[in-house]
Amino acid sequence: MNKELDLMLKTLHLPGLLANWDEYLSLGAKSDFSHGRLLFHVVEQEYKLRKENSRKLRLQRAKMPERYVIETFPFNRQPRLNKKKLLTIYDSFEYMEKCQNIIWIGPPGSGKSGLAISFLTQAINKGKNGLFISFPKLITMLYNSIADHSEDMLLKKLAAYDCLLIDELGYVEVEQAQVGLFFALMNERHKKKTTLITSNLGFSQWGTFLKNDHLTAALLDRLTETSHIINMNRCNSLRSKLDETNQEIADTHQNNNEEKN
Repeated sequence: MNKELDLMLKTLHLPGLLANWDEYLSLGAKSDFSHGRLLFHVVEQEYKLRKENSRKLRLQRAKMPERYVIETFPFNRQPRLNKKKLLTIYDSFEYMEKCQNIIWIGPPGSGKSGLAISFLTQAINKGKNGLFISFPKLITMLYNSIADHSEDMLLKKLAAYDCLLIDELGYVEVEQAQVGLFFALMNERHKKKTTLITSNLGFSQWGTFLKNDHLTAALLDRLTETSHIINMNRCNSLRSKLDETNQEIADTHQNNNEEKN
């Protein structure tokens, strides 16, 4: 490949064509490869590469603390979890297509966050954009936005995500102004986007940290209207017997998906 062609391909952002130029020339030399078939193959490979790079970038931007996939969740150690219900929701993908919320409620260590991350990962792998954020961090962001008058910009940004995962809702108490902004965010996403929530507290306890009975009732009304509720209160803690191979298996599964795509 000459320098001029190399420069043109880089300028056009065609890394697949640049990396596989010699291979494509070899394919083109074959008698059973017509010009049309070769061009289609080149375009197809470039499309797949861009699609895969876009998926990886969305995963990176989602800021998930760990990579979990549903295939590695230890359902055998959570016999009280409704596995059939959970997998039906997951396999149908209707939670994204119909903008439904999913709320996991249960004690620490029961696997709520891992399951929620699995759903967020699925959404991203299927072309959606998403974000993982802990509830304390979200509250801090809302507080800071009030201070610098950027509330509207922040709410617009958070409301735009196809899938927003709010982890460990209830760990911090919320001031009145932040409650209003949190309600505004949930109201804006209502029936338009999917929100995944994990919480240690049952719905009857949400008023203890939101400190506003009226907004709490209105929030629950909107959230539960289009939500799947996964009750994990009777589930075991997985932290006492951490599966050291789980992350390795998850990484292997992720790599296999990447090779397929």
